[in-house]
Amino acid sequence: MEWTDEAIVLTARRHGESAAIVTLLTRAHGRHAGLVPGGRGRRARGIYEPGNQVLATWRARLEEHLGHFACELVGANAARVLEDPLRLAGLAAAAAVAEAALPEREPHPCAYAGMLELVAALCDPAVPEAAWTSSYVRWELALLAELGFGLDLRECAATGGNDHLVYVSPKTGRAVSAAAGEPYRDRLLALPGFLVADGPPDLRQVLAGLALTGHFLGRDVFSHGPHPQAGEPAARARFVARLRRQDA
Repeated sequence: MEWTDEAIVLTARRHGESAAIVTLLTRAHGRHAGLVPGGRGRRARGIYEPGNQVLATWRARLEEHLGHFACELVGANAARVLEDPLRLAGLAAAAAVAEAALPEREPHPCAYAGMLELVAALCDPAVPEAAWTSSYVRWELALLAELGFGLDLRECAATGGNDHLVYVSPKTGRAVSAAAGEPYRDRLLALPGFLVADGPPDLRQVLAGLALTGHFLGRDVFSHGPHPQAGEPAARARFVARLRRQDA
């Protein structure tokens, strides 16, 4: 068995003295793991950083085997944001969320394309913080939809209108207007305006968006995903914490 595909590095875990088990998000083969001999060696270490783009060739005797990867570095994205702690944290968070959420060896080309766009914005110093952090929120929303847990933010669940949508039901994932949600506001999630209308988001809106997507990822995805866990991936928690410190 052999195939070659473009991919984004998600994780690289040490295996033995110098090998690594690398997990990639590939364009046509989904989230896929493979052994890289020498993957933790000095020459290869910079290739297998979360968020890097590679051209990967996978080989195995049988399809169900772990197999081996040979990868050529296409985009050293981790190195591009090394001096920017927030962007580096965002890159690590996206890789960790994809690793925790996507099923193994199941093609999700839309998830791959969306992550590729996010990484491009995140690693472009010309893209302002508000733009790439809000793109991160939208990417998590799209990932939820890709996995069958999309939110309905088009109209109010109670009235059917689409004016003044400011809440989301934590049970149904449907939008709720300001008037209909007022009696229950303490039990509803905030819906940041940039997700339903044009306009630049501020940091608090981005944090509200991350709280929104985090709730549904935690409830519907992370606890039932390929590596079930009670909470969010540590890299995502660090990213959110860093954003909160900026808002303090």
